[in-house]
Amino acid sequence: MDSKAVLRLARVSPQKARLVADLVRGRDVGEALEILAFTRKKSAVLIKKLVESAIANAEYKGERTNNYVDVDNLVVQEIFVDQGPTLRRFRPRARGMATKILKKTAHITVVLGEGEA
Repeated sequence: MDSKAVLRLARVSPQKARLVADLVRGRDVGEALEILAFTRKKSAVLIKKLVESAIANAEYKGERTNNYVDVDNLVVQEIFVDQGPTLRRFRPRARGMATKILKKTAHITVVLGEGEA
């Protein structure tokens, strides 16, 4: 049984979030949470909360359908980061000009599934 969690409009660059997402893709949940706890990146905190949310979603889904979900067997099947809308800001520059500042956002999706028992 798959469980999914999505974080939309995260204020982190998708390119930077993909670096952390690549660390946990395909790993079991306990190992992924441990890696994320000791990774010193802003997106690591966001992805850690998202994995925990997906675990809670799996437990809730299991309760509703009367299927026991063993959290120790869950694996990060899919994790991907898509680009969200970009906030455009401007900074004043010399000679009355302005420079565009692009503040990128990301949509992060985590899908957990049953691993090999």
